[in-house]
Amino acid sequence: MPNFAIIGAGAMGSAVAKRLIDHGATVLTCLEGRSEQTIARAKAAGMVPVSRLELAKAELILSIVPPAEAIKVAELIANISAKTPVPPFIDLNAIAPKTMQVLAARFDGSGVAVLDGAIIGGPPVAGKSGPSIYVSGDSAEHSRLLEDYGLQVRRLDGPLGAASALKMCYAGINKGFIGLGAAMLLAASRSGAAESLKVELAESLPDFDRKLSKSIPDMYPKAYRWVAEMQEIADFLGAGDPAAAIFQAMADVFSRLAEDVEGSRALIAQLDEILCSHRASGAMVMP
Repeated sequence: MPNFAIIGAGAMGSAVAKRLIDHGATVLTCLEGRSEQTIARAKAAGMVPVSRLELAKAELILSIVPPAEAIKVAELIANISAKTPVPPFIDLNAIAPKTMQVLAARFDGSGVAVLDGAIIGGPPVAGKSGPSIYVSGDSAEHSRLLEDYGLQVRRLDGPLGAASALKMCYAGINKGFIGLGAAMLLAASRSGAAESLKVELAESLPDFDRKLSKSIPDMYPKAYRWVAEMQEIADFLGAGDPAAAIFQAMADVFSRLAEDVEGSRALIAQLDEILCSHRASGAMVMP
């Protein structure tokens, strides 16, 4: 029996698959209707393409897709479970606990064990132990199989939704900071204060400056995925929390950047100019 099935062969999904495969696992995936780029990533990782129904042959099914696609994937697996026995299903997407509960409800009456998961950290890289995979609602410890094949798993004592809550809080801090930094650098650029702002950041907040200089360019190809993630964080906080409006606005920030990445790249050019010009003169301004 194949060890795992992974739905989603993006940067994270394919890298997780490669880590499992490098530790001796077999990883199935379904590539029906997927782009050439996705198919190439899956092939490079060593994933085995199968039909949707054959995903059920695995011992554990992982969903690693953009947040907006999480429910759709759950419905796919729930439909498969109506035709054949399905192994435990773990959602590893950046979704709010309420979304996780809606997702789990798709499996009501199916007998499929549903686990709540969250990935914190970048895609697995050879020689490094991360990322951390948090799992809740796993009283039977189905996720222990992931540990057997090279992944770092941390089980939470909380109920289904606890891992998703952790992800929302962490992403709100980490990605929210990146969005805030990008927005204020663009505001400084429009106002003629960009270079002075970068000099001041380097002198008085050097850790922030280094974080933004690395993370903002890394964010460009991911901005479209972060839109739904910010919306999930806003939903997690709820209408009664004024911070929810911050993350709804942050979704708009990333939406604007995502459109720019696919369009004129005028905003990207502004950010790159600020970051690159500062790096070129960084030796003179760093304390």
